Amino acid sequence: MSMQKTAIGAAAVVAVMAMLMTGLGALTTTRTFPNSGTINAIGITIYSNPGCTTPLSSISWGTLNAGDTATQTIYVLNNGTIPVTLAMTYGNWNPQSAQSYITLSWNQGSTQLGSGSVATAVLTLTVSSSISGVTNFSFDINITGTQ
Repeated sequence: MSMQKTAIGAAAVVAVMAMLMTGLGALTTTRTFPNSGTINAIGITIYSNPGCTTPLSSISWGTLNAGDTATQTIYVLNNGTIPVTLAMTYGNWNPQSAQSYITLSWNQGSTQLGSGSVATAVLTLTVSSSISGVTNFSFDINITGTQ
């Protein structure tokens, strides 16, 4: 019993000390120091004009014949904070069979584009001379900037 009273007494002392520390406040110290940093951001925007004031929303290739080649000039602005390497892919054909007869290329493959820089890209669409069964077509062009 005496051992139990000693344990209860010790617990009571600890509880009272905790309340006193909470009530009186523990001794603490704080140091504040300024800091700053830069966040790398990747971003490209595609424009239809060299001044980069008109964002490009679509391209119309017009009416083409078998064996034709058509070009469109676009402007790729790196509006990020770090250089990027440009790449272009395309897909999502409508109709699906058009991808067998129409190809797209450009002159900016693997171009390194610095922050704030603009690349003039020429897209070249080539229609096969053996195209058949396609009267209208559409597809998506994806231009990517990678660090």
